[in-house]
Amino acid sequence: MPNPYFSFKQFTVFHDKCAMKVGIDGVLLGAWVNVDHSTSILDIGTGTGLIALMLAQRSNAQIRAIEIDQNAVLQAKENVKNSPWLDRIYIQEISLQQFTINNSEKYDLIVSNPPYFVNSTKTPVENRTTARHTDSLSHEELILNAKLLLRSTGRICLILPIVEGFQIVELAIKMGLFCSKQITVYPKQNAVAKRFLLEFCLTPTPRTVSDLIIEESRHQYTTAFSALVKDYYLKL
Repeated sequence: MPNPYFSFKQFTVFHDKCAMKVGIDGVLLGAWVNVDHSTSILDIGTGTGLIALMLAQRSNAQIRAIEIDQNAVLQAKENVKNSPWLDRIYIQEISLQQFTINNSEKYDLIVSNPPYFVNSTKTPVENRTTARHTDSLSHEELILNAKLLLRSTGRICLILPIVEGFQIVELAIKMGLFCSKQITVYPKQNAVAKRFLLEFCLTPTPRTVSDLIIEESRHQYTTAFSALVKDYYLKL
């Protein structure tokens, strides 16, 4: 039976009631994002609350985390309640589209580990399908709404598979954003690239491009990955 929770150095994330479990994508994004000078953060599609919790550990920001799946919302609220940052993380059950309509605040930092399957076969479990597919939140809607919610000096940070990453970079540029950082993530040396870590902003910025390799061998992390997650992983 899978473990119902994942323990980090300063908090524990239960994920037994969530469609999408704690995984490397969320950990990568939460550890990589630059939170310097961020006083207000929006986490779109928070799921278990993992990324919001990771960013709370590294910042003093007020964090709003939104999610449309009711079970995930309840679990995220419990995870936040049991963390040291209950007073700085607010979980809300609402779609991004509705949140944009209702909300007047602008954010320094917007993060998302978004749905990415566009035309692939859907899973039989409805909430897992919602979490993985773009039917409820297309990439166009994500970029449009995030841009509306962003402060002029703010940043949008995402993690996506390679093909979808290229597509969203092209889309974001068409919609008036600039890709300031692009990290290609490889599971191990000489393996096929699996993910892009992407940062967007509203002002023209030269794009910084680099690579990140996760493992040297099975369960043997690279120095770069270890440095990224050392404040979170128990065994580092």
